Amino acid sequence: MKKIVLPILLAMTFACSINASAAAPTVLPLWPEGVPGLKNIGPEQNGKGYIQNTSNPTLTLVGPAVDRPNGTAVIVAPGGGYVRQSVDREGTQYANWLGTLGVTTFVLNYRMQEYGHPAPLQDVLRAVRLLRSRAAEFGIDPQRIGVMGSSAGGHLAASAGTLFDHPAGRTGAALDKVDARPDFLVLMYPVIAMEGPAAHMGSRKALLGDKPSAELVQLMSVDRQVTSRTPPTLLIHTQADTAVPVENSILFYQALTKAKVPAEMYLFEQGAHGMGMRDGLANASQWPRRAEEWLRARGLLTPATPAK
Repeated sequence: MKKIVLPILLAMTFACSINASAAAPTVLPLWPEGVPGLKNIGPEQNGKGYIQNTSNPTLTLVGPAVDRPNGTAVIVAPGGGYVRQSVDREGTQYANWLGTLGVTTFVLNYRMQEYGHPAPLQDVLRAVRLLRSRAAEFGIDPQRIGVMGSSAGGHLAASAGTLFDHPAGRTGAALDKVDARPDFLVLMYPVIAMEGPAAHMGSRKALLGDKPSAELVQLMSVDRQVTSRTPPTLLIHTQADTAVPVENSILFYQALTKAKVPAEMYLFEQGAHGMGMRDGLANASQWPRRAEEWLRARGLLTPATPAK
């Protein structure tokens, strides 16, 4: 009996190792040539659905459903006040959902408070440039690359949509020549304001420090940076959000409307900050359907011709 069991156990171990290898995600370093301004901040910390202390930013690929790739790509920036990232709830979960819609998703692990501004902006713009420059490799349309972000990740996404040409977002790398403007934005209960009653002061401190200049506060109050070139935007927020007041989304929507940028906004009654995709929040739990409708109406779920 022992002679039979051992080969079976070995076969099972081998099969498990193959499956584990096959399931390993594709992780792309954002800065293979070296992270700009690299600091010795110790190892990245992972646990309980969060990432902290990021020093080597990456993109983790989550592919579309095998039978419905449509060529649209979304960079997902999880929230966490620029202190940590809620990568499971506001990263992987969103990516898996977008995959069912045929979207190719890349979860962004960006630098945070240990670096401060402009490192996160550099990371998100580098992500857009990287995907646009390698669109054919990933089977995506270089003109259908969006950024989705939640909370502070929403601030980062909105920064990408307003500061894509700003000098602070460049590092002198060859990829700086590639257009960094996202083609659309999806902002989930985003941090927008950096001063006033709507500001999320925790995000402001982590990103800008204790005593930022008035000019820096103005720059990173991203509703003030909206222009006609800001991409079409979907905003989702709730009245019940006491951490990042709903006024943040309203400010950005008003700026988009003034600049005549196509925008849509859903403001729900229920749903605390960081609601993710939870059930039991009345109409707020239906936001993924509203988002799907918006993406479909903009033609982003219709199969595109991949870049060649």
